[in-house]
Amino acid sequence: MPLTPEQEAEIAALRAAPQPTLRAVSPGMEAHLHRAIPVLDHGLVRVVDYMGDDAAIVQAARVSYGAGTKHVSNDEGLIRYLMRHWHSTPFEMCEIKLHVKLPVFVARQWIRHRTANVNEYSARYSILDREFYIPAPDALAAQSTVNNQGRGALLEGAEAARVLEMLKADSTRAYDHYEAMLSQDGQQGLARELARMNLPMNIYTQWYWKTDLHNLFHFLRLRADAHAQYEIRVYAEAIGKVVADWVPLAWRAFCDYRIGGVTLSAPALACLKRMLAGETVTQETSGLSKREWSEFREFWT
Repeated sequence: MPLTPEQEAEIAALRAAPQPTLRAVSPGMEAHLHRAIPVLDHGLVRVVDYMGDDAAIVQAARVSYGAGTKHVSNDEGLIRYLMRHWHSTPFEMCEIKLHVKLPVFVARQWIRHRTANVNEYSARYSILDREFYIPAPDALAAQSTVNNQGRGALLEGAEAARVLEMLKADSTRAYDHYEAMLSQDGQQGLARELARMNLPMNIYTQWYWKTDLHNLFHFLRLRADAHAQYEIRVYAEAIGKVVADWVPLAWRAFCDYRIGGVTLSAPALACLKRMLAGETVTQETSGLSKREWSEFREFWT
């Protein structure tokens, strides 16, 4: 179950009592506010609060750059200009606060994005729930033979069943021992801050995560990428759908210039110009390393 009954009741009460406001609101985001989006087997993403919209980006840019932006005839054109030229501060005028429930090993990867405010559920004060991430069959894969950080072919048959059984058994046994260490039935019981060290990395934790749109876009550019680990990618994809409704103009610019765009190095750009001029360019004559040349070929072939 993604949400506890208490959380469900809190959300229902918040959505049943809308408040009048003079601040800017995004109709698309209002539809998402407080609603839990299921992710993985027990995870979720929920918008707790937000500030700003597409108009806030434009407002900040016109204050910041003044007469320099007056030639832009509409808001979308200005936002696309800002994205195209890597201006960041106008996008920082929008903020979002999310409630995220996720496996601990995903959280440890996520926390590397240090441009956010985070408050995580504390297992020093509270007892963690018996909820573990167990991969679905289509996410259970062997180590890649060509990428040290990636997955290879799917596990099948007896091998897949063997791995799933170990994951489930180890998770259950670790949590049983966690409960036993906490127990005060006829004994003193171990402190929660110590008992938690026995728990596996696939147990679920929760946090509130607040960031601005500029840094959120950076997170999504990396974590929604096809090469990102599946378990964090599905969270990024869920957040991306929310952002698309929140700031649709900024989202389209982001998809065009960051997700769908390509950045070339100076040597790669020089190679491209030579090729467009009709010159035959090889890796040996390009001035690029073998790795750079391979990535360059992926771009133009």
